[in-house]
Amino acid sequence: MISDKELFIRLFVSLILGGLIGIEREAHGRAAGLRTHILVCLGSTLIMLTSIHLFEIYKGLAQVDPTRIAAQVVSGIGFLGAGTILRFRASVRGLTTAASLWAVSGLGLAVGSGFYKAAYITTFLALITLVLLNRLEKGWLRKDWYKDIVIETSGETKQMEAIRKVLADYDIEIKDFDIARPVENKDRLILKMSLKLLTNKYDEEILNDIMRIEGMYTAKWE
Repeated sequence: MISDKELFIRLFVSLILGGLIGIEREAHGRAAGLRTHILVCLGSTLIMLTSIHLFEIYKGLAQVDPTRIAAQVVSGIGFLGAGTILRFRASVRGLTTAASLWAVSGLGLAVGSGFYKAAYITTFLALITLVLLNRLEKGWLRKDWYKDIVIETSGETKQMEAIRKVLADYDIEIKDFDIARPVENKDRLILKMSLKLLTNKYDEEILNDIMRIEGMYTAKWE
């Protein structure tokens, strides 16, 4: 039987490892952030511990497969991951967060079974993938494919829809975006978007098309 001390250690380790990945997602403003990743990891750990507990109780009395309950986590987490994925024409957001949730559920199962070494290594490699490889992809592998655009608008909802339509017409994928209000003019919005382009041939055309939208003040590449 798993001791109370070992039970606490496994759940606590699960909280820490899930939280580390959750912090990275939270820092990027994702729908599934710190708390979601912690709960997924904790829940997976609890399910694995419960599976082991049931196996130990009924061992020799009935045929019990300790992996059956845990296996449902892998398929079941897909529903939660799907809820983080958004699609609008050429733009797809949330795939990385969905994948991180799936990985975190695996972490929970590993910690719950006492497979600490694999959980530590996976957490380390997942953080490298999320943080360092993201910078590598933008800064070296496809440097010319990624650009930031800064747009100042009057802040109407229909303008965001119109901007997305323009970008979709050029097959541009929105990787990330931030919204802020300028200190000197609270009636306007500053929209900064990180884009993935197929080509740099139409930079000026894209800006011109955006500026034709009613309520646009400025649009520039950074």
